[in-house]
Amino acid sequence: MQNSMPPHEQDNSSLVASYKKLLSDIVDRRPSGTRQRLAAALSKNRSFISQICSPSYSTPIPANHLDVIFEVCRFSTAERAEFLELYGKAHPNRRLAAQKSNKVKAYTFYLPDLGDEELNRDIHALVTDFVRQIVDLAKAAGRKGKRS
Repeated sequence: MQNSMPPHEQDNSSLVASYKKLLSDIVDRRPSGTRQRLAAALSKNRSFISQICSPSYSTPIPANHLDVIFEVCRFSTAERAEFLELYGKAHPNRRLAAQKSNKVKAYTFYLPDLGDEELNRDIHALVTDFVRQIVDLAKAAGRKGKRS
């Protein structure tokens, strides 16, 4: 049976698989619960984390998730450099954006379990959105302050 994928897509799929394999290996060496923490930090479900960590899924990892992944999974400097090299080969146009993106710092806080998974997810999404809005306001205020 012949593969119906064009050669350039086959090559890209293999390149995506290479950085996902590295991510999977790194996550597997981290303490249990890392995947769950990553899901929470990205405001995604665990199946999304399984997909971004699995070389068998050709879906690329969004560049805007990289800093969170590096922080939550505690990438070493060498691991980060190797990952970015592989990521850059798979996505040459996204590499610059990934390297210029803002660093993030993970903070953990606990919300009460409201006894309803959908309600818990909604509360988590609201809190996450609230924090993003605060950061956006702080950045805007910082830009205005620099112009004065």
